[in-house]
Amino acid sequence: MSMVALPGLRDMIDNISRERNLPKTAVQAALKEALLKGYERYRRTQRMDSGSFDEEYFANFEVELDVEEEGFRVLATKTIVEEVDNPDHQIALQEVQEVAAEAQPGDTVVLDVTPDQGDFGRMAAIQTKQVLSQKLRDQQRKLIQEEFQDLEGTVLQARVLRFERQSVIMAVSSGFGQPEVEAELPKREQLPNDNYRANATFKVYLKRVSEGSHRGPQLLVSRADAGLVVYLFANEVPEIEDGIVRVVAIAREANPPSRSVGPRTKIAVDTVERDVDPVGACIGARGSRIQVVVNELRGEKIDVIRWSPDPATYIANALSPARVDEVRLVDPEGRQAHVLVAEDQLSLAIGKEGQNVRLAARLTNWKIDIKDIAKYDAEAEDRKITAMIAAKQPTVEEFEDEEELPDEEELKPSQELAAEVPPAEEYFDSEVEAELEPAEVGEFAKGE
Repeated sequence: MSMVALPGLRDMIDNISRERNLPKTAVQAALKEALLKGYERYRRTQRMDSGSFDEEYFANFEVELDVEEEGFRVLATKTIVEEVDNPDHQIALQEVQEVAAEAQPGDTVVLDVTPDQGDFGRMAAIQTKQVLSQKLRDQQRKLIQEEFQDLEGTVLQARVLRFERQSVIMAVSSGFGQPEVEAELPKREQLPNDNYRANATFKVYLKRVSEGSHRGPQLLVSRADAGLVVYLFANEVPEIEDGIVRVVAIAREANPPSRSVGPRTKIAVDTVERDVDPVGACIGARGSRIQVVVNELRGEKIDVIRWSPDPATYIANALSPARVDEVRLVDPEGRQAHVLVAEDQLSLAIGKEGQNVRLAARLTNWKIDIKDIAKYDAEAEDRKITAMIAAKQPTVEEFEDEEELPDEEELKPSQELAAEVPPAEEYFDSEVEAELEPAEVGEFAKGE
């Protein structure tokens, strides 16, 4: 059998395997695909008069790579026919019977169709080189996807490599002894207090493993995702790891809308054992456990609050460190509550630029309005809420006939719409002056 020589084939495979962190079998597979594309280019130039070739035209060809002899062969599977219409896919019965008398029409044979060394051509060689580069990238992406697919939603150790535009390119590994691969940390996923200098190490949350021919790193990591906070607590609090304490909900604002407001997180915890204080377990003796989390997040404020099945109690806890006098669930179906506090607690409950109440609303999934208890008129507020609910309800006159009347469930306000968190300005009551400055808030707040 003839062969096209490829001097240095073995060394080339070894070098590519080492440089790209690919197994040799993957490099050989990519090389075989590239050589087949090069052969296709060669055949197209040989049959310029035959018109266009469809995608399946060369499906019966394959490349056999000989690493020991440092070369390759091209083999074609052809069908035996009485009269040949296409020499690339068919072979004459008479020609085959000269070698194998028992051959019959419809049988298939594998033939060596390797071109001569000089006939392969410069253009075919260029095509092979281009395709090889692409196939190697595809192999890398496929291996990375297989390696990290099951690690989505987990935390990895990352090292800063370089900067591209506003993104940080980091090196991450799936485990001990595994080669590092590149991951992208976009601007929106960075923390304002982080110092991303070269070779600095951080814990990052793996958000997504991209598929397809995406350029650049296919791993998207985050320092701003709430999952990172949950992981850090689980790593520091044995009771969470053992299932005694559970994280019920978390709301994080890692990149506040204003530079004057720092990053902050509220995390609601509960326990399955009465004798265990879930908030105390997360904070630790003299704040030792939560301090580790705060240090990793570069000083981010964290409020650990006690979850409660009673919405009023849960909302009051969520607004910690503010002292709440009363929580009125004015529209339970619409998940809307009025929180009554003393005048000196208004700014603390709202928080700087509304951050405290905004996070509490996200944590509890309730729309929260902060009210001054001294100026609150319960009857007037009840009338407003009743009128608002009535305005949402469609009347019978709005429908043309009885058949179009919705059932009772359809007349209820949309639970999903009511659960949406409104913009920050909606949390401010008209009675609260915008220039109120919030009181000093400690880094750790314990729920009632």
